[in-house]
Amino acid sequence: MDSKTTSIVAYLTWIGLIVAFCAGDKEGAKFHLNQALVIFLFSLLSVIPCIGWIWAVFIFICWIMGFIAAINQEEKPVPLIGGIKIIK
Repeated sequence: MDSKTTSIVAYLTWIGLIVAFCAGDKEGAKFHLNQALVIFLFSLLSVIPCIGWIWAVFIFICWIMGFIAAINQEEKPVPLIGGIKIIK
């Protein structure tokens, strides 16, 4: 997969993230792989009652922003959690 396809697939589901990491262009899409992983990990906090529901809306907005940035091939970090680097 090329860099753009890898970036887009990474945002689709957690399975897409694994496929993009294993079969995709990791160097070209490293930024979006990291963003998708951070969004996925922080989405696990949405299971907390009441506060988690608000957090889930925020994470969904971050996911949309990241997905649109991947489609446009831009490296714009998502708000609040975009600065976290897991994949270096």
